[in-house]
Amino acid sequence: MEPDVLVIGGGNAALCAALMAREAGASVLLLEAAPRAWRGGNSSHTRNLRCMHDAPQDVLVEAYPEEEFWQDLLKVTGGLTDEALARLVIRHSAGCRPWMRRHGVHFQPPLSGALHVARTNAFFMGGGKALVNAYYRSAEALGVRVRYEAPVERIEMAGGRFVAAHCAGERITARTCVVAAGGFESNRAWLGEAWGVNARGERPAENFLIRGTRFNQGVVLRELLDVHGAERTGDPTQAHMVAIDARAPLYDGGICTRIDCVSLGVVVNREGERFYDEGEDFWPKRYAIWGRLVAQQPGQIGWSIIDSQAIGRFMPPVFPGVQADTLPALAEQLGLPVLRFVQTLQDYNAACRPGRFDHTVLDDCRTEGLAPAKTHWARPIARPPFYGYALKPGVTFTYLGLKTDDTAAARFAGAASPNLFVAGEMMAGNVLGKGYTAGVGMSIGTAFGRIAGANAARAAAGRAPGTLGALIEAEQAATQGNRHVHA
Repeated sequence: MEPDVLVIGGGNAALCAALMAREAGASVLLLEAAPRAWRGGNSSHTRNLRCMHDAPQDVLVEAYPEEEFWQDLLKVTGGLTDEALARLVIRHSAGCRPWMRRHGVHFQPPLSGALHVARTNAFFMGGGKALVNAYYRSAEALGVRVRYEAPVERIEMAGGRFVAAHCAGERITARTCVVAAGGFESNRAWLGEAWGVNARGERPAENFLIRGTRFNQGVVLRELLDVHGAERTGDPTQAHMVAIDARAPLYDGGICTRIDCVSLGVVVNREGERFYDEGEDFWPKRYAIWGRLVAQQPGQIGWSIIDSQAIGRFMPPVFPGVQADTLPALAEQLGLPVLRFVQTLQDYNAACRPGRFDHTVLDDCRTEGLAPAKTHWARPIARPPFYGYALKPGVTFTYLGLKTDDTAAARFAGAASPNLFVAGEMMAGNVLGKGYTAGVGMSIGTAFGRIAGANAARAAAGRAPGTLGALIEAEQAATQGNRHVHA
């Protein structure tokens, strides 16, 4: 039977769309490219959702008002963001948790020592995999049909209107469609095409690792952009790109491969030289710039260097660091030029100015007369043993996507599609032109997944798409008419 709403994708945004459409009374078919065991895309590797709130709320402490959230986003994107859509996401983040709970998502109480994160981010109990599993259970209980191992190979469009999707030799028609199939981060050929050859004659993308799913090949994205002429947003080289352990697997390394001690020490390239301010801002706001910084270095590799003072102050990675009792011995073990490395560390140590070290605030421990400076948390690396962690760029998701508006409709030749909507990574570039701040990807996916699903159901019923207000109306109706609780 032809569904009212076809959802292409199987992660957070796709599931939010499917649930919202089904709650609105539409029949829904969801196509997930991955096998059931690997369902959920990059959402399986997530941990939290960035949330606006004006006062303490359940698992959130203190307050994180709209303007502060917006300023944080403005800073990391350098202004490359659509303010109207960004503020839509921010406002939506304030009230989405009750809906998430109704679909079986549980949140973790604030942990001791992590209160500065609990002010801005709500953490999922059991992480992203538990969230994804809860949504699938709820979707199946509500009657959403799910097909696994069902990658879409081709899309049929007619004048900006969705007609059909081709999957495993089958032509699937639907009244409306939500595309939430992720970016192209797993497509190494496309990454190579986007990054090309640098001034050193290197092909940087050949050294990239993929933090998340191997199934985000960008087939649907490329089809809509290059074949059907959907309006685009974002730079194909911009991505959520983190500096991760160089020993991580090619795909699906996830959060545990991240190296979180960068702000507690220094980072050098293969010449043994520093290249950026390691103490620029709090780690949750700055961790996602380091993948791109390392990607710009020779060989697309770097090393995070700390001493024993830093141990116990960061989330330990899955692999132990290289350890030595002297800096020359550490350089030798890491394969770095010993004299240059030691000189870099000596120059840094000499430039550190005394202050009151406090990793929970922007403290006054800084360097003086050093380029690049380290503006916070600068302490001499002088207490053995010393540790080194090799870093490579780890791509989480790409920012090239479909241009949209506050109805989540895809756009063709200046007009909104009447029945094709977009959510998640496929449109995140509207809000994230560059940079990242922890948890905002889930905020974007949840907001636009829910808007896309609600509007797909409305369009299938012959009603005009609505904005965030329409979503809230649909949610209130669902709360009154479809009260269901999942253990």
